[in-house]
Amino acid sequence: MNDIDAWVWWLVGAAALGIPLVVTAMPEFGMFAVGAVAAAIVAGLGFGAVAQVLVFIVVSVALIAVVRPIAIRHSKQGPRLATGIDALKGKQAVVLERVDGSGGRIKLAGEVWSARALDTGRVYEVGQEVDVVDIEGATAIVI
Repeated sequence: MNDIDAWVWWLVGAAALGIPLVVTAMPEFGMFAVGAVAAAIVAGLGFGAVAQVLVFIVVSVALIAVVRPIAIRHSKQGPRLATGIDALKGKQAVVLERVDGSGGRIKLAGEVWSARALDTGRVYEVGQEVDVVDIEGATAIVI
């Protein structure tokens, strides 16, 4: 065991930390692995065990303190590509049958939809363009 240099042990430790990273998909293990690689570099440069451990701790903690909050913030964001009915909100449609507070028909995204005016007193005539503000079931709410 004494014949193997310290930097090799740090690289073995980095590889060992890579295994749970892949298995559990917990990025913290990757940050510890990077800390171990940094310690291996310090060991390869000839610094002592105390410096190696300090570099491992400082790099690992710094990565966790900086990268983890960024990763959490990105994971909490919703998808940027709207799909389903969310993709239809804000789109323009053409009135096919008169639309008022009680109903009507529009052509939205190439399909015929039932529609209702958001303002019940408002009437949209055939051929007029309207904006979809919401979808309730199979009915588009338009203005």
